[in-house]
Amino acid sequence: MSFIELSNIVKIFKDPVRSTDMLAIDHISLSVEKKEFVCLLGPSGCGKSTLLNMIAGFEKPTSGEVKVDGKLITGPGADRGMVFQQPNLMPWLPVWDNVAFAHKLQGMGKAQRREAAQPFIDAVKLTGFENHLPGELSGGMAQRVGIARALLQNPAVILMDEPFAALDAQTKLDMQEELVTIWQRYNSTIVFVTHSVDEALILGSQVVVMTHRPGRIRERIVIDLERPRDITSTEFNEIKRHVLELIREEAQLARLEQH
Repeated sequence: MSFIELSNIVKIFKDPVRSTDMLAIDHISLSVEKKEFVCLLGPSGCGKSTLLNMIAGFEKPTSGEVKVDGKLITGPGADRGMVFQQPNLMPWLPVWDNVAFAHKLQGMGKAQRREAAQPFIDAVKLTGFENHLPGELSGGMAQRVGIARALLQNPAVILMDEPFAALDAQTKLDMQEELVTIWQRYNSTIVFVTHSVDEALILGSQVVVMTHRPGRIRERIVIDLERPRDITSTEFNEIKRHVLELIREEAQLARLEQH
């Protein structure tokens, strides 16, 4: 049995105002092995984030089931850490207390929280910024706090929903490299949603290309390239051309269905 199992997932969103149903995800089955880095890639509205939210336990499938480590997912849990597009930090708390926020909710004392947070602050290279408030941080630094906060809970799975989408190009590259280092260091299992083909190929050990809505799996591609990935290499660009062709075909199919 795989570490994460999505079995025959269907998701229908009901619109009570218009009395209509929208089929968002159509019979998706997906397995993820432990310590894999899987990127979900596809057009807007294909259900990538919905699948991620089902693994997190924030969303329930209309039919089908989601299991992590053999356990049925019925709601959020500490075994799954989530990193969002916006880090959602508490603006009145310094970096160290944002990282240790889960411990704060559990009533852990200040000294213990600081001690628990420090290794993860160091891991995301924010040493020296422990006492800064979120408003004093750049976008990339704020996302590092969000990643450290997720790591602190020692989750079996880290779920990431386009966490670098709002960053400038250079910061994004730096964060991608840092994330791969963290993944390798902590032997994490990561499921990462992105719209960027380059990002998926730089990060993923596997890339799952989804169809236009209703979301299905178009193709699953193993990325067996050395790290750090050389985006100028022939092998990288051969895979990139193939993935771009899949996405173009899906875009064309979506346009044809609208007419």
